[in-house]
Amino acid sequence: MSWAQVEFHDLELGDARRTARLIRLVDDLSAQPTGSIPLACGGWPETKAAYRLLDNPAVEWREILEVHTTRTVKRMVGQPVVLCLQDTTELDFTSQPGIAGLALGVLDAWMWARKPKDQPDVKESTRWIEGYEIVADLAETVPAIRLVYVADREGDLRALMDAAARRGAPADGLIRSRHNRKTTTGEKLWERLAQSTPLGEVEFILSAAPDRPARLVRQTLYHQAVTLSAHHGQPAVTVTAILAREEQPPAGEKAIAWRLLTNRTADTLGDVVQLIDWYRKRWLIEIFFRIWKSGCRVEALQLGTLERLERALVVYLIIAWRILHLVTWGRNCPQLPCDVVFDAEEWQAAWMVAYRTKPPEIPPPLGQVVRLIAGFGGFLGRKQDGHPGPKAIWEGMQKVRAFALALEAGRAVYAGDG
Repeated sequence: MSWAQVEFHDLELGDARRTARLIRLVDDLSAQPTGSIPLACGGWPETKAAYRLLDNPAVEWREILEVHTTRTVKRMVGQPVVLCLQDTTELDFTSQPGIAGLALGVLDAWMWARKPKDQPDVKESTRWIEGYEIVADLAETVPAIRLVYVADREGDLRALMDAAARRGAPADGLIRSRHNRKTTTGEKLWERLAQSTPLGEVEFILSAAPDRPARLVRQTLYHQAVTLSAHHGQPAVTVTAILAREEQPPAGEKAIAWRLLTNRTADTLGDVVQLIDWYRKRWLIEIFFRIWKSGCRVEALQLGTLERLERALVVYLIIAWRILHLVTWGRNCPQLPCDVVFDAEEWQAAWMVAYRTKPPEIPPPLGQVVRLIAGFGGFLGRKQDGHPGPKAIWEGMQKVRAFALALEAGRAVYAGDG
């Protein structure tokens, strides 16, 4: 059974053939995430069937996402804390004027098109507040799991803090601040923190980026519980403020400083360091969007109507999640058996091509297979290379899927020969 069959086992689109076609399309597109729909489908009849599916009004993109979201909630079971990373991104389809009507998973998504500048539009801040509300609603259904809504500067909204306070904070918020608000004592928040006694320090390796190498960061930590003044008719609200500041950055490097707000209580150095570690996980959503936009090349889709585009975007959203899923599991759980995330056909075909031997009876460790597959995508696996990234994995997966199809075809051809 393929990963798409497992993920969409409970999907019902009103017709069994329609559901099977959707699952087949997800499998085809995940095997060729960087290719066009015709290339992934492998022929005109299959391509035509895919376009008919995407054009079918009975296929509602929210139903597709809802099934994936339900599976995501099931994957949360047993986890004491789950970080819910929130962000927005833009897709540019202005080069396609023919589109009509443009206006451990994904918990929710919105799709809307920006209107011309002279027309009123939905405020993006509304999406951040709605995002917290959705996480809070989910938190009330899974009381054994602590959900943490993690947002960057765009999420630094007083209305979001007020909404959390009104509901009794069923989900935690962890937000990077961009505003220097007044406290009830009359002081500015971040000047007050900077003048307080440091709690301690934290060290971590800042990951490499295109414009900088990886480096060691040592931040001094300040924290206080502070009460922000009443605002726009809403009562004062108490939050924990954390200032994490690099006091002595290396020569020529910009100091790394984060100002964080949370409704969690953080009394000890360990509590504050944990929150810093959680905020550092926010980079995963940046990678997720990069996979979705650059790896799956969704901006190159030419589907003619908004409805077709929405259905295709949700399919690729889930495919992008799977690629990120492979990256993080291979990195964090390398000793698990590889069949927790790979289909048998995938890892066995990869093994035979890489080692020219029969695959083992017992599935090998996940970390080994992830590196093996990334090798087909250009990952060299040298000591200094660290863990494989998403680009090497998604390119390796395309080749592995081709290997798996060839293996399946060979077995079918020679089945009668014993």
